[in-house]
Amino acid sequence: MTQQEDIIRTVNQLFIFTDERNWEEVKKCLAVEVLFDMSSMGAGPPAIISAQQIVDSWDEGLKKLQAIHHQVGNYIVDVSGNEADLFCYGIASHYLPNPTGQNVRIFVGTYNFHLTQNEDVWKIDKFQFNLKYIDGNKDL
Repeated sequence: MTQQEDIIRTVNQLFIFTDERNWEEVKKCLAVEVLFDMSSMGAGPPAIISAQQIVDSWDEGLKKLQAIHHQVGNYIVDVSGNEADLFCYGIASHYLPNPTGQNVRIFVGTYNFHLTQNEDVWKIDKFQFNLKYIDGNKDL
């Protein structure tokens, strides 16, 4: 596998394991500390937080949903030694049947990741989501 393929695989695994709610595997994709930026969604300023804090907040925030589905692509990867930047498009779909019949919320945007390689393993140490729009039931 090439370095670019390894880097893309790490990002894909982050989303696949999130959809599966496999939080231990999600943590393996992340560095011990991550510059985490969801400010485009009104989540406050970027901050350096632990991988454990990320998985705990995702577990809590996604717990009530019946299904989660992330789809990412249009990757642009730049590698420099043991560091890499990855840009991609992303769509996240959240599904929760409810009495309104409006069961889906969709987030559309882009991601900027930074990864570092240690002992042939790539880990995400920067996670930035850039929201373009939200559609569907925003109250899910």
